[in-house]
Amino acid sequence: MDNIINSIPELLKGSGITLELTLVSVVFGMLLGLFLALGRLSKNVIVDKLCWFYIWVFRGTPLMMQIFFFYYALPLAVPEGMSKVLTFNDMTAAYIALSLNSAAYLAEIIRAAIQSIDKGQMEAAKALGMSYGQAMKRVIVPQSYRRLIPPVGNEVIALLKDSALVSTIGLTELMRTTVQISNATTSALIYLPSAALYLIMTSLFTFVFERLEKKYSVYE
Repeated sequence: MDNIINSIPELLKGSGITLELTLVSVVFGMLLGLFLALGRLSKNVIVDKLCWFYIWVFRGTPLMMQIFFFYYALPLAVPEGMSKVLTFNDMTAAYIALSLNSAAYLAEIIRAAIQSIDKGQMEAAKALGMSYGQAMKRVIVPQSYRRLIPPVGNEVIALLKDSALVSTIGLTELMRTTVQISNATTSALIYLPSAALYLIMTSLFTFVFERLEKKYSVYE
């Protein structure tokens, strides 16, 4: 029990890194995902296919492989002159891999939410003289917020749990901290408070997204 109590500060520090990874990756994933979703809805075939290809690659390959690619493989896959520029530390490689991966999933979530808006909304916006871009920005996308909240909440929780994979490249987030303490103390009991911290974090996100869903349901 003493080992567990003494390890709490280290576990909390690891939890902070896990939360930071999740929040930063979701923010960048949402921004890139929005552009990818609009690209998939574009009438330009080339843009549509390029966005489809991106989503296909990142949804169709394991997240751990993507993490390894940006941390280990990318510097070796480019010409020697560029390898130094494209060599990332563990934190940066984790940000890039998690953000790009979440963008692929969020793009499909955003696209589905936009397509769920009645087509008459777009026709009405165009009848008022709006361009396609103005109609998307001012009419369609704002109406899709409410429908985005539940699936985005699921993606955030999944990403928080998947962030444990970055422990494989040596980043000391919650999972790696737990393993290190377990090895040092030769005790498996440390996994109990670690699991409790994951549950607290996922419960926190669940609470926040449920509140958001309830708030925005008033306007639908």
